[in-house]
Amino acid sequence: MDRRTFLETATTVTAATLLTKQISWAAADHKIDKLGVQLYTVRDQMKADFEGTLAKVAEIGYKEVEFAGYFDHSPKDVRAILDRHGLVSPAPHVAYDTLGDKWPAQIESAKVIGQSYIVCPWISEEDRKQPDIWKRAADTFNRAGEASKKAGIQFAYHNHWFEFLPVNGKLPYDLLLEACDPNLVKMELDLCWITVAGGDPIKYFNRYPGRFPLVHVKDMKKLPKVSEAGGQDFGDTLKDDMTEVGSGIIDWKRIFAQSEKAGIKHYIVEHDKPRAPFDSIKASYEYLRQLRW
Repeated sequence: MDRRTFLETATTVTAATLLTKQISWAAADHKIDKLGVQLYTVRDQMKADFEGTLAKVAEIGYKEVEFAGYFDHSPKDVRAILDRHGLVSPAPHVAYDTLGDKWPAQIESAKVIGQSYIVCPWISEEDRKQPDIWKRAADTFNRAGEASKKAGIQFAYHNHWFEFLPVNGKLPYDLLLEACDPNLVKMELDLCWITVAGGDPIKYFNRYPGRFPLVHVKDMKKLPKVSEAGGQDFGDTLKDDMTEVGSGIIDWKRIFAQSEKAGIKHYIVEHDKPRAPFDSIKASYEYLRQLRW
C-alpha cells in the first residue's frame, strides 16, 4: 500500500470511527435536567414539618416540587420557603370544585408562588356517576383554561386509570383530548396509571404531539386489575405493587425517547403509598438522574 492510499484509507476509517462515536454519544445524551416530585408522596411529612420536608427534598437533589396542598401556608410564605431552598414549583394540584368561584383566587396564588401550570388531578367517583360528566368536565376545563391563560398560566388535567376504560363505548381520555382546546388545556399524563389501564403513552404522543408538558413518573411491580367504573380501592395493593421508579415493569427509555414529540418539560416523581417516603423518592431520583436514552 503506497503512502497516498494509506492516508486515504486511514482518513476514511478515522472519519467513520468519529461519526460512529458521535452518533452513539448523541443517542445516549438525552437525560432529565431537572427532576420534580409530587409532594403527595410525602404528605404526612409535609403536614408535620412543611419547610423541613421541602428542605429534605432539596437535599436529595430535586429542583422542582408539585404541591398537593399548602397546609395553611400563604402563597407568599410558600414562595419564600421555596426560594430559601433553591426550589421552584411548576404546578399545584387543585380540586375539581376549585375551577368555579374559587378559580380567580387560585390563579392569583399560582402567580405569587411562580407556578406556570395549575393541574386538576381527579374527578371523584361520585361526580363520574353524573350523566355526560366528561363532556361537562371538558367544558369546565376549557373555561378554566381560558381564564388562567389570560394570567399567563396553563391549565392541565392529571389522569388516573379510569379515563382509559370505556364508558358507553368511548374512552374518557379520548373525549377530553378531542373536546378540550389544545391551547387552553394540556395533559399531565400519569405514565403509571395509563399503563395500569392497559394503555400506551406512545400512542397518545403520536396522536396528540405537544399536549403533555408534565408527566407523573412512578412504577409498578405488576399490574393490578381495574374496574370500568374506576371505583376499586387498591388499598394495600399500592403498598405491595407500586414501587420506586426503575425497579418495576415500565420501560422508561422507550417512553422518554418520545419526550420531545410529547412536549414533556417536567418529569415529576410520585409514589402514592410509600413505606418510607424519603427513601422512596431518593431511590427514584438516583435512578432517573443516571438514566440516558
